[in-house]
Amino acid sequence: MEASLLVIPLVLLLLSITANGDRLKVGYYRQTCPQAEEIINDTVTKAFKENPCVPAALIRLHFHDCFVRGCDGSILLDSTADNTAEKDAHVNNLNPKGYEIIDEVKSKLEAKCAGVVSCADLLAYAARDGAYLAGGLFWAVQAGRRDGRISLASEPPLNIPSHSYDVNKLTQVFASKHLSQEDMVTLSGAHSIGASHCAGFSGDRLYNFNGSAGQDPSMNCNYALHLKAKCPPSASPDVLVPFDPVTPTKLDVNYYINLQYNLGLLKSDQELISDDATSREVKINAKYPTIWRKKFGRAMVKMGANDVLTGSQGEIRKHCRYVN
Repeated sequence: MEASLLVIPLVLLLLSITANGDRLKVGYYRQTCPQAEEIINDTVTKAFKENPCVPAALIRLHFHDCFVRGCDGSILLDSTADNTAEKDAHVNNLNPKGYEIIDEVKSKLEAKCAGVVSCADLLAYAARDGAYLAGGLFWAVQAGRRDGRISLASEPPLNIPSHSYDVNKLTQVFASKHLSQEDMVTLSGAHSIGASHCAGFSGDRLYNFNGSAGQDPSMNCNYALHLKAKCPPSASPDVLVPFDPVTPTKLDVNYYINLQYNLGLLKSDQELISDDATSREVKINAKYPTIWRKKFGRAMVKMGANDVLTGSQGEIRKHCRYVN
């Protein structure tokens, strides 16, 4: 009897997740704010021309938002005197440029059609536009998300995949967000752009592998020497190293090619080549860039529908940093 009772809430939860995802649709603002996508694209494009690192910042912002409380814009909320928000969690040490662009776009959208476009949707559009600018990737964004009112710094460490995870742990985390192992490998390709602080990899890859005073033996030796020069033990915490040493600002399959030559920056990146199933995906993506680009778009749409708020849930924030 108890087991049967447990099944009912689980079924209802799954139905709720599916229903919310199904309420998202392409062209959601066609009637209520027809210029929304154009305003977002124009602002992101202008920012990209000034700084080629913008796409990485926007894609990562959307990813980190969706993995905590679903895609509800909660990562954009500022901390208050009574609460430390997600953005101030250590694992969310993100490029501030991303937040600045979102603020600029939101201000323009409010001037054009106040109280219509959610911050959560804005993130989804901006990430897509960034991907197009960085690598020509494009997918139709489904919108209709509403913004959450809760943002807790205690939650990102429990939900954002760690740079130290192995394939099994990565697969488990993505599965908890309704994403498959193939989705995980596909979305990891976003690490062909962007950068990591030295602290994100130097400890467990350069100087203290598995608790020993040495480097990760799976790392390319010349690459390790290069990284040690960039990130000595005394390196400033502000030093950044690109994920892809070859094409650091181009969203492409070079990430997967690098892994096959042991040029993965993070442990969680290089781990993908150590498992038979994920290694096969890595090699397919490296060999067939057109297929990867299509899979990446599909995976982003799938991720973007993760536990979203729709209908009367949440709110449409007037400013992405504060609840109404």
